[in-house]
Amino acid sequence: MTAAQAIVECMKLEEIKHVFCVPGESYLPLLDALYDTESIEVISARHEGGASFIAEGYAKATNKPGVVMATRGVGAANLSIGVHTAFQDSTPMVVFLGQVHSKFRGREGFQEVDLDQYFGHIAKWAVEVNDPDRMPELVQRAFRIAQTGRPGPVIVSLPENVLPSIAEMSFGPATVRPKPAPATDEIMRVDALLQKAKKPLIIAGGGVKSSNAEESLIAFAEKFSIPVIAAFRRQDVFPNDHKLYAGHLGLGTSKEVLQTVRESDVILAIGTRLSEVTTQDYTIITSDKKLIHIDINIETLGKVYAPDVGIVADSGEALEKLLDLTCSVNWKAWASERNTAYRQVSDLRATSEDVINKQIIASLERKLPKDTVITNDAGNFAGWFHSFYPFTRAKTYVGPTSGAMGYGMPAALGVKLADQSKTVVSLSGDGGFMMTVQELETAVRYQIPIISLVFNNNMYGTIRMHQEIHYPEKVIATGLGEVSFSKLAESVGAHGFTVHSLSDFENALDKALHNHGPTVIEIITDGEDISVSSTIQQLRDRVKK
Repeated sequence: MTAAQAIVECMKLEEIKHVFCVPGESYLPLLDALYDTESIEVISARHEGGASFIAEGYAKATNKPGVVMATRGVGAANLSIGVHTAFQDSTPMVVFLGQVHSKFRGREGFQEVDLDQYFGHIAKWAVEVNDPDRMPELVQRAFRIAQTGRPGPVIVSLPENVLPSIAEMSFGPATVRPKPAPATDEIMRVDALLQKAKKPLIIAGGGVKSSNAEESLIAFAEKFSIPVIAAFRRQDVFPNDHKLYAGHLGLGTSKEVLQTVRESDVILAIGTRLSEVTTQDYTIITSDKKLIHIDINIETLGKVYAPDVGIVADSGEALEKLLDLTCSVNWKAWASERNTAYRQVSDLRATSEDVINKQIIASLERKLPKDTVITNDAGNFAGWFHSFYPFTRAKTYVGPTSGAMGYGMPAALGVKLADQSKTVVSLSGDGGFMMTVQELETAVRYQIPIISLVFNNNMYGTIRMHQEIHYPEKVIATGLGEVSFSKLAESVGAHGFTVHSLSDFENALDKALHNHGPTVIEIITDGEDISVSSTIQQLRDRVKK
């Protein structure tokens, strides 16, 4: 078979159902091979950045590799934002990139970029395949690397002369993800630390989600009455309405939630890399605390904090072993205290005095099905979402820990394609939404019925907030022009609404929940309400004092 056909055979072995792309002449043989394959649907996007976000969201929703294709240096550069997102979010992704003819390499051929070098820093592995008969070996290796250990993106560069070449091909088995478990002496060391703990705390991250260990986490926390905090943008790792939930470590985290970490004396970090945001600029896990760090990737242990007990293990396997601890200490009072502190600052009861952003979040909590999956962009609008929306079911949130703008709506397309039965809602600001708005046409073309909320305040709000904090009243580059997102949606065949009040929004949402195509609800917000805690004038007044 051809090398292109061999790639498709590898996809079939891994049970890939969707592939995302912007087409290019450099990999036409691969597209042709996919044309002849009924089991794989090709979704053609409007921009490679959008395609990579769709693939990344799809991978998060399926826990299988998102596959995305693009052409040469230009397409590769465009989709690199999705690769970086997958890298920081530990999302399995396999990226196939057309490359210039082997004979033209090193001559600055048309759109030539040394792709494996270009992506080396933001991918788990990058390889250029120059021998057709090695295509199965290297592509299967790519799928294996993307999915095992700490998941992430892998780049496969495909010179255009290699793809149509015919060779004898042999294939190995599909990837089986290893699930290492803790050693007995490691569990004993954890037990010894917990026996002495007065205020233990669990920080749970994406590793728990990728190992489908949410129920095991609940069982472990309940058995020992240990409060649980979610790592940055992993809120659905533990039910937010559970009596042991103590909050979310994100941007603008309330002082009450941070106090839980500060008061703790033993931290069990499970399936989290303890990122800059989760640790609040690496400040809240201090040397006076004992750290038990469990992660499937040995390089994660000690990369930020040296653990007192470091365990290389699958989160699910580790939690099952932790259930066997003999520790008999009771932490119910500590857990109840921290849950009460969380509930006091996350009260969703919207009043007429609240800004519309909080009213919208309260409405979503009331009206959306409980298994709705929500995606979001970066932006200050997310402050209300992260502070007040309660995630009560597992696998209901897909957000970029990389903080990429333009992520929300394309990721929602991937999530919806992964499970058509779920209601999928994306949240974006006007700045982020405009960056990938072209994928609305993709949603219309493939009839993917997502609901996109756009909080429009005509500015890059997050940057404006920092601008006002550090350089008050010196506003530059953060203002944006008027865009009617509802009309823009209608122009490509989607449903569009513009709302100014809660009642307008709820009417639009009721219609959107019954639409068969994509819907955009544009929410006009007051730019003065720059964050959950402050207005622009309050920021300025604070600096003057």
